[in-house]
Amino acid sequence: MTEVTSSPSGVDGDTPFELQYFPPDPDLAEMVSSFYFVRIDMPLFDESERADRPQFRIMSIAEGEYIFPDGHVFPAKRATIIGPTSGSVRARGKGPLRIYGFGMMPAGWATLMGEHADKLTDRAMDAAELFGDWIDDVIEALVEAEDTEARLVIGNNFVREILKQNEPAPVWFTRTVDQWLSEALSPQVPDLVEATGMSIRSVERMTKYYYGLPPRMLARKYRAVRAASALARGEELDADAFYDQSHLIREMKRFAGATPGQLARPSRYTEATAKGRKQMTGKVSPLVSDT
Repeated sequence: MTEVTSSPSGVDGDTPFELQYFPPDPDLAEMVSSFYFVRIDMPLFDESERADRPQFRIMSIAEGEYIFPDGHVFPAKRATIIGPTSGSVRARGKGPLRIYGFGMMPAGWATLMGEHADKLTDRAMDAAELFGDWIDDVIEALVEAEDTEARLVIGNNFVREILKQNEPAPVWFTRTVDQWLSEALSPQVPDLVEATGMSIRSVERMTKYYYGLPPRMLARKYRAVRAASALARGEELDADAFYDQSHLIREMKRFAGATPGQLARPSRYTEATAKGRKQMTGKVSPLVSDT
């Protein structure tokens, strides 16, 4: 078991907040970005989450909400599926609270959601609507598991089970897009079109289906969150990917929910997210660890 923890104590430690990341089992690497467990022992959790890939989250209690970039509010469920996001999302929840979740890679998202994969951008849904009441058994198993290792076994097996329900998505396209997003500070759409050997229209259709966004917006999203994560980790920012300082500020505010100045003094949650993902370098896709 490989564990990445934001503070020395475990998920049941004494600090008021803690975030742990774990890479998925090798057979799920194309489907899951990472598993994460969050312990919140404070009266209120209220944070801006950067634009991200789809998430599957199980909460010990369903007292909270997600506020999406267009102002849409979704009351959190005990098991919530959050689609890909095009901007920062405000997450609120009452503590004490435990969250057990995993991020979904594009191939996993398309396999999970089937024909609905491109319909949940900047939206969320109750997982019980998709899987039925048996999701309650999974929730209780995770909440009552005796330790982190047991939760990871449950999490990995749960993903394997839910991905059986649909035809697996072809991964050649998502591998090509992920490489395109990872190899340049400012990915250019013509380079992706050339790499896929497809028409621009087909590329736009497929990136919207697998990633929830067309390629130009997708490139902007990952350019901004990569830079935001570097700042939150205290690293020097390479601003060459942005036209000027005002462009940098606008993009970070939209996709990361904070200005460069704010990210240089990140909240505990933002810092834990950025550093936790980076510590998984070599164990997950660079698109996960660098953003």
